Amino acid sequence: MIKTVAIQGIKGSFHHIVSQNYFETPVSILPFMSFDNTVGSVLKNESDAAIMAIENSIAGSIIPNYALIDTHNLQIVGEHYLDIQHNLMALPNQSIQDIKEVYSHPMALLQCKAFFKQYPHIKLIEDKDTAEVAERIHNKQLKQVGAIASTLAAKIFKLDILAESIQTIKHNETRFVIVKQNKDEVLETEINKASIKFELDHKRGSLATILNVMSDCKLNLTKIQSLPIIETPWKYAFFVDVTFQDFQDFKKAKTIMDIMATSFKVIGQYKNAKQ
Repeated sequence: MIKTVAIQGIKGSFHHIVSQNYFETPVSILPFMSFDNTVGSVLKNESDAAIMAIENSIAGSIIPNYALIDTHNLQIVGEHYLDIQHNLMALPNQSIQDIKEVYSHPMALLQCKAFFKQYPHIKLIEDKDTAEVAERIHNKQLKQVGAIASTLAAKIFKLDILAESIQTIKHNETRFVIVKQNKDEVLETEINKASIKFELDHKRGSLATILNVMSDCKLNLTKIQSLPIIETPWKYAFFVDVTFQDFQDFKKAKTIMDIMATSFKVIGQYKNAKQ
């Protein structure tokens, strides 16, 4: 049973929100400022699992996190999609006109860039974490400084929200995965999604052949991501997510792909969070 979860960011971060939404029973969180340390917590058995953002509907895949999962042979045991709503917040009794600087994660700043064109007097400054900036403003009582963060961060750190949902593209989702050192024992009838990694011979049609196997075995390809193989320049590994109605179809495809690929492994078998 998962009782302690490592997250990137602090309380009030989007990873913290996922920890509240995903698990059926309350879990303790261990906050870290980097994904490397988040994964390290799992490897050192300090936490039972970790939550990692893996892709965003606007920015695309978070490639370093794919590499972390692969390098450390972690297993994806679940996923959660979160609607990311960015809010401008500051200490109480201030207006947007009072704010001179706004700090936040580079991705948050990028996604809200259009909003701040209305306020040229505000300087945008990159920082490590959305919620950590909110905490700093609260702890140091920084006036004329704003943060871009979640409504939960505003509540925890007693900040006023000066503008809601300021991201340029209003429908902005991030997919998070829950990873462990070992896979969970889950009934096959409950599994309808899998994440796999494979490498192929560098010859014409090899990838197309694998994709045809997936189609013939009634697998629905929902994600494909290539990653360079560091030791072999210009050769790539493929990370693929597939969904299916019958786990036996995946088992059949897995047997065939394992034979066809030069390297093949299952990174996760779990329940699809996006039905």
